[in-house]
Amino acid sequence: MATVQSTSSTPSQALLDSVNGKSSAAKDNVTIAQDRFMRLLVEQMKNQDPLNPMDNAQVTSQMAQLSTVTGIDKLNKTLESLISSVQAGQSYQASSMIGHNILVKGNDVSSSGEGGYFGVDLPSGADNLSVIIRNSAGATVRTIDMGSQDFGTTPLQWNGLADDGSVAPAGSFKFEVSATVGGKSVVADGLNYAKVMSISNNASGLKLNLSNLTAVSTSDVREIY
Repeated sequence: MATVQSTSSTPSQALLDSVNGKSSAAKDNVTIAQDRFMRLLVEQMKNQDPLNPMDNAQVTSQMAQLSTVTGIDKLNKTLESLISSVQAGQSYQASSMIGHNILVKGNDVSSSGEGGYFGVDLPSGADNLSVIIRNSAGATVRTIDMGSQDFGTTPLQWNGLADDGSVAPAGSFKFEVSATVGGKSVVADGLNYAKVMSISNNASGLKLNLSNLTAVSTSDVREIY
């Protein structure tokens, strides 16, 4: 008599684990929620009243709710990944600014006896632009009349001389900007000149750490050298 060989095969461990309700690997929150929902739905259908079975609309509504919840969770994860990628790209781009000098909003200018650099930002231009440089006591050291200026960023250099032609002592100074159009004052912002020493990325966002011991956002930068 011929021997009949068995053609059955041993089910995979993954299949057995699935049947027995076990997991062979860690599951994410979405998968766990889906598994829990399906188990509850099956139990609900198994124990329903035969004379009053579940309405198809009820099952469809529950499935739709699960789909909405899992969809939102997946969307949140996608957005988190996208934000991380954007932040990494911003950090990489900002790192190229290290060692460069920039103009950023402020009203400080330093001199080591030979003056220093600063700037002015004019959103709408001016018929007349003047700059007053004051020492730490608030006394006027130098008044500079710039005349007519176009709108935009204007880099400036102070030669370190006072109004009387003498050399102003080394130190830190403050400057004030005054701009007029048709005799009326218009907006004019002073700009500090500083070197980017490093970058940092923390809860407040990406920051450029400057040589004047301040930290600014990349959006605050008006000009790069």
